[in-house]
Amino acid sequence: MFKKTSNYSQGREPELLVGLDLGTSKVAVVVAEREADGDEAQIIGVGQAPSNGIRKGLIVNLDQAVRSVRQAVSDAQNMVGQDIRGVTVAFGGGEVTSIRSKGMVALGRSPRSVAQLDIERVIDAAQANVVVPMNQSILHTIPVEYSLDGNVGIDDPLGMNAMRLDIDVQSIIVPTATIQNVLNCVTRAGLEVNSLVLKPLVSALGVLTPEDALAGAVVIDFGGGTTGIAVFADGRPKHLALLPIGGDHLTNDLATVLKLPLNKAEDIKRTISLSGDFPEGETLDFENHGKAYRIAKSELHDIICCRLDELCDELIRPEIKNAKVTMLPGGVLLTGGVAKTEGIEDFFLEKLSLPARSALPLDANRMPPNRNTQEYASAAGIIKYILDRERDPFRYLDNPSIIKGDKSKPALPKPEPVFRLNTQPGKDKEETQRGDVFDSLKRVFKDIF
Repeated sequence: MFKKTSNYSQGREPELLVGLDLGTSKVAVVVAEREADGDEAQIIGVGQAPSNGIRKGLIVNLDQAVRSVRQAVSDAQNMVGQDIRGVTVAFGGGEVTSIRSKGMVALGRSPRSVAQLDIERVIDAAQANVVVPMNQSILHTIPVEYSLDGNVGIDDPLGMNAMRLDIDVQSIIVPTATIQNVLNCVTRAGLEVNSLVLKPLVSALGVLTPEDALAGAVVIDFGGGTTGIAVFADGRPKHLALLPIGGDHLTNDLATVLKLPLNKAEDIKRTISLSGDFPEGETLDFENHGKAYRIAKSELHDIICCRLDELCDELIRPEIKNAKVTMLPGGVLLTGGVAKTEGIEDFFLEKLSLPARSALPLDANRMPPNRNTQEYASAAGIIKYILDRERDPFRYLDNPSIIKGDKSKPALPKPEPVFRLNTQPGKDKEETQRGDVFDSLKRVFKDIF
């Protein structure tokens, strides 16, 4: 995914690509270096700090969250030896809604080449069918599938000939207040926000191989406060979801049942195996505040599996079904901190009837030691997200008005189109068509005379 580059190219300093991952358990800053004339990047540093002021993916104490961001940025700057300013921010929290809609535009009575403006028009047409509540905003618009003259499965219609262009898009809608709190946190930490991205998307990009994304696969990112779901097929995300249950809920369950403080319950959680293959009577012995405890490992197993059963049956399986993908030969890729639990692959194989494996970041071998595990998949995925958007501007569209506009105003019921490229607001459709006709006539007369 990322290729190693030299430090300098034709005397110019390389460009830094920086991602900021706002998690419930930790805040991470990933820094990649790219030559000025290159299209690949090499991760050169990952800073981190404990995540304070963030609970279940939501900022609950702004001052504490700002300090955590500053600490993670300082850690990354010390590692790479350069100042950090602009960042792409990944976050997860609050209610996330994924809405699919379709759009269609006519290209003419005879086949012609699809232009960039046609792709913009058809995406605008699809978005016209999306109703956004007053207190929410579109964060992403993701083309799921194009079709030309009824032929589905078109990956990139640009330059192809047809008379009609159709599109199926996925709009990711997030509470406006959640977005504004993220922006306030990052800007108060002294950073500039280049773009915002939902964590389930970058977590998937961080671990999915092109083959798995093309064939069809599910990425489940078990964070501290939330669980992200991303279903990919044909190389594109078909469905994204963010569930309000994470690793902290497993810790709380243990603390409640065993009547232990959270820090001790967290230590015990990290030792649990989901395999369920315990010798009869095997126990876990531990001490807390000078008192000895003994509990059967089978009982610990049952406590954790009870919560995971609920998560799988009531939340994860319905979200996979909502993706409407019939075949998932790539199986389930498990990432995030909980994915390190022993036996979790077999657990999800049985629950979802899909092959499951714990997934490291694609370039884990190139990341700093101790920062190349499942917990850093989303951080590594931010760099992949930045590069993918540069290669194909229509793959993941964001809403620039969220960052550049007046953030004190609520989202409108019918927001402006998510993007505008090379548009001419002063011309209506009829004027544009007349101009195209006159331009064609000029070329014909020029060829004749």
